[in-house]
Amino acid sequence: MVNKLKVSCCSIILLIMLSACSSSSPVAGQSESFKKITDGTLMEEVASVLLRNEFDIWEGTPYRFGGTNKQGIDCSALIQKIYLSSFNLKLPRTTKRQSRQGYLINKSKLQVGDLVFFKTSLTDNHVGIFIGNGLFLHASSSQGVMISVLNNSYWRSKYWQSRRILN
Repeated sequence: MVNKLKVSCCSIILLIMLSACSSSSPVAGQSESFKKITDGTLMEEVASVLLRNEFDIWEGTPYRFGGTNKQGIDCSALIQKIYLSSFNLKLPRTTKRQSRQGYLINKSKLQVGDLVFFKTSLTDNHVGIFIGNGLFLHASSSQGVMISVLNNSYWRSKYWQSRRILN
């Protein structure tokens, strides 16, 4: 698993180096927004690789309320650890406090790395990380760390909000 992570990190670095070293003449009429979209796409690809690597590390870890390690982890601790490990950003420990970070975004505007929040009961909330293609990574109370479809009937009915932390 460590070798897989090293290969992925080396691939990301190579991808960044290759894109940084490329040169081309400006295209007539090329706008700044096109450049931003291209840069944003590269960053989303990097974030996607980092999050897939995190899933490889945490996959199979059981859910444990209040848990913070491979023996058992809850949803907010998983998000906190992944954000610190992948993006070097420290998030609060609880779902409630995480739901106040960054800024609200429309579900239709989700990007890789955005947080998705759910109201699973009158008093309980749940959080996951959007990883693209309609999928999110989270610690399920019944199945542990897993990837789920955001728009399946259960999660669609429990959806509460999305927040962008990464710029």
